Amino acid sequence: MNAMNTAISKIGVVPVIKLNHPERDAVGLAKALCAGGVPVAEVTFRAAGADKAIKLMKEACPDMIVGAGTVTNTAQIDAVIAVGGDFIVSPGFDPEIVAYAQEKGIPVFPGCTTASEYHQALKFGLELIKFFPAEQSGGLAKIKALSAPFPMFKVMPTGGISLKNLKDYISNPVIAACGGSYMVTADLIDNNKWDEITEQCKKSREIVEEARA
Repeated sequence: MNAMNTAISKIGVVPVIKLNHPERDAVGLAKALCAGGVPVAEVTFRAAGADKAIKLMKEACPDMIVGAGTVTNTAQIDAVIAVGGDFIVSPGFDPEIVAYAQEKGIPVFPGCTTASEYHQALKFGLELIKFFPAEQSGGLAKIKALSAPFPMFKVMPTGGISLKNLKDYISNPVIAACGGSYMVTADLIDNNKWDEITEQCKKSREIVEEARA
């Protein structure tokens, strides 16, 4: 895998974040994630100002990997690149989004849950793809099934991942990392419960390290 994919895989978990108040919460959140051993974040465009949040998080923690999620148009890609974002995640496979991100030289992880989408990803030369929504789309059993005809992919399942099933997913060699919002819920962020977020991240990293030992 390339350097970005390898770095994300090494961490093993990717917090999927909706920030309603970037100016208030981005810096504290970035520091909480890094303190928990999870220096990576997918800041989604489900809330306005995702690019602003990425900029603030990168400024606060320069070594942190911070990308954008729920990217659905090329203008958002331009906005992410402008603030130094590290990667793009789209909920589904949109050839225009993938092609544009590759043209701009920023890693892109499109959502793929079918053989047809995997095949498209193969044509674009991707190594790491998002599997979303994971649990609702067949979970680990379907990921295993799709890996038979497509062994070249590493997968980042997102959707329905928690501390309860993280070990099951991350123990499978097909899984590069798991995306999740359980450690960055609205309650934790909006109430600035940074210590709890850090603790959730530490528990996640312990599970990853134990599974891969």
